[in-house]
Amino acid sequence: MSSYESLPYRPCAGITVFNKTGLVFVGRRSGGPEHVDLTHVWQMPQGGIDEGEDPYQGALRELYEETNIKSVEKLGEIADWIAYDIPRDIVGEAWGGKYRGQKQKWFALRFIGEEREIDIANPAGGHDPEFIDWRWVKIDELPDLVVPFKRETYERIVREFRQFA
Repeated sequence: MSSYESLPYRPCAGITVFNKTGLVFVGRRSGGPEHVDLTHVWQMPQGGIDEGEDPYQGALRELYEETNIKSVEKLGEIADWIAYDIPRDIVGEAWGGKYRGQKQKWFALRFIGEEREIDIANPAGGHDPEFIDWRWVKIDELPDLVVPFKRETYERIVREFRQFA
């Protein structure tokens, strides 16, 4: 494995999905080396951007693959990429040790469908489920639900997207 500092960031899209009343979708992760307690297991949908893929198209694809949600309208996006590092002690377990963290492009979407569209147990395209539960939360709750090393990212998302809540 390369030295931690020389590892690149994994390109990723993140999606803040607001419902019609301004609450935000969060899913409870099924596991992973970064999850060390039962409080910080919630996160918004996110995932890797394929090489050559437009970040917004990657966000829509990831949202569909994790939640089956397709009925959305775009509200906004954060202009720049937001990067975070994962803890050094789990680098070898996450993404095969190829990345030191993620650089993310975040989008805000409004869910305009019916809740029966959301199906985390049977994600689109035959993907393995990433979430074992989901709920709608107030935007200000987000930083306290995510693993601590993502908290600063979520605080930025709250500042940037609060207007859509």
